[in-house]
Amino acid sequence: MYKPRFHGMVLTAVACALFALPAAAESQARIVRLSDVQGGVQIDKNTGLGFENAFLNLPIVQGTQLRTRGTGRAEIEFEDGSTLRVTPNTTVEFSTLGLNDAGKRFSTVNLAEGRAYVDWLGKSGDKLTLNFSQEKVELTQAAHFRVEASSSAVQVASFKNQVEVVGPSGTVRIDKNKMVSFDVSDNDRSTVAKSLQADPYDEWDKQSVDYHDQYARNNSTPYGYGYSDLSYYGGYTNFPGYGMLWQPYFAGVGWNPFMDGAWSWYPGMGYMWASAYPWGWMPYNYGNWVYASGLGWGWQPGGWNGWRGGIHYVGAAADFRGPVEPKGTVTTVVVGRGGPVMTNNIATNVVVNRGSAGMGIPRGSFGNLQHLNTQVAKTGSVEVHAAPQFAASSFHAGGFGYGAGNPAMSSAGAGHASAAPAGHASGGASGGSGHR
Repeated sequence: MYKPRFHGMVLTAVACALFALPAAAESQARIVRLSDVQGGVQIDKNTGLGFENAFLNLPIVQGTQLRTRGTGRAEIEFEDGSTLRVTPNTTVEFSTLGLNDAGKRFSTVNLAEGRAYVDWLGKSGDKLTLNFSQEKVELTQAAHFRVEASSSAVQVASFKNQVEVVGPSGTVRIDKNKMVSFDVSDNDRSTVAKSLQADPYDEWDKQSVDYHDQYARNNSTPYGYGYSDLSYYGGYTNFPGYGMLWQPYFAGVGWNPFMDGAWSWYPGMGYMWASAYPWGWMPYNYGNWVYASGLGWGWQPGGWNGWRGGIHYVGAAADFRGPVEPKGTVTTVVVGRGGPVMTNNIATNVVVNRGSAGMGIPRGSFGNLQHLNTQVAKTGSVEVHAAPQFAASSFHAGGFGYGAGNPAMSSAGAGHASAAPAGHASGGASGGSGHR
């Protein structure tokens, strides 16, 4: 598979910006989000260092490669909220992330080996091309499907709408809930399966789709990537003089948005800031952070016409010191608790502290973080039993987390809490089996 030349883009990180948020210089290059990292995941950013440990909220640019190892899983969010998920022992390359003269986004992803799930929302005419073996799928309309590719065979299963696979033998149309196999040794000859065969990672994919569907449903911003995490991990507060600003739960007065993260270097772009917080995408790339005495830090949405990856804020506490971009190195520079952290998929007791701002809480693992935030604000910390995002080796029906109407909060034992496996928040997605 060819690797097109990457066209660089100059990014300007504006610190202490005022209310008018200037747009960055226009560019045909695009940046998407590494939105979920579990287990062993590695990234090659064409820095000359080869593959290095990947972590949450790293930008994905044209030419980037991702690979997962024995327990690794990852999710990539595109601008409109469409997602690509990869399971263990998978390698993908983002060979094209472009923008045409009409403003439409086009993406080409090469699946070298392994298993990938695509949930393409089909918004605004954006186009995705997924290449695998000698085949490809080109999408401009909504589709949800799975591809598994090896040196000997390829399987494509459709969960939503019809998917067209173009290969050396022509075009094969795969209807919803159908699956087709391709024989690599026989010029990729196709065979329609009698029924769609379930895969152990289908449930993880479904729960991820349900999470985004539930928490991004009220999105009014021009972008979809990162919005579901904003909805899950925080809420809006009125800042006099500024209006309604978003704040993460469990922030606390002494917290600031630049305490934890990492500086990651990209050829042609320099260093970009990657927040360690699970919601840490939109607030660091658009809009402005605002500090107000007595209220702490809040994020002011806006500045949608330009990428603002970096450190930008209005005002600060007297003792605040923002992180400084490194000089003279291309290696990742960790700040606070940020950086290449390997996520453990095993359920465990988690102590949620004031000032953690959601770090360490797997997305969707509790149905009502607002309720938990109230408890933490009163006691300073609460212990919870956090079920992991789907683990293929130990998954049981019933999902994870506690529901909004039955949080299973314990009043005994210094404010401890537990989470019963009772699905998502009331009115949201449940952890049942099967796809939409």
